[in-house]
Amino acid sequence: MKTVRYYADIGLVEAASRSEAGYRTYDDVAVRKLVFVRRSRAFGFSIKECRELLDLYQDQDRTSSEVKRIASKRLEEIKNKQRELQLLHDELGYLVTSCRGDHMPNCPIIDYLG
Repeated sequence: MKTVRYYADIGLVEAASRSEAGYRTYDDVAVRKLVFVRRSRAFGFSIKECRELLDLYQDQDRTSSEVKRIASKRLEEIKNKQRELQLLHDELGYLVTSCRGDHMPNCPIIDYLG
C-alpha cells in the first residue's frame, strides 16, 4: 500500500477521508483512478505521463490524438528497448557459444568484458 500512499502524496489521487483508525479511505472515483494509474504504470508510463493520461481520462473534451501521442511515444521507447535487448542477447549468446566451458582458464566472455 506504500504505492497508493505515494500516489496520494504526489497528488495523483486523493484520499477521500480517514477511517476512525486513521487509515486512508478511497471513494469509487479514487479507486478507478488508482486502477487507471496501475494499468498505466504496467505499460511503463512515467509518473509524469500517468499524470498527463489521468488528466486526459478526466477531461471529457480531450481528443484521442493527445492520448495516442503519449501512447505512441511509449510504444517507440519499448521498440527501442527491444532492439537494445536483442543486441545484448545476440552478443551474449555469441560469447556463451564461443566459451568452451571446460577446466581451462581461457574464456571469451572474460576476454570481452576485460
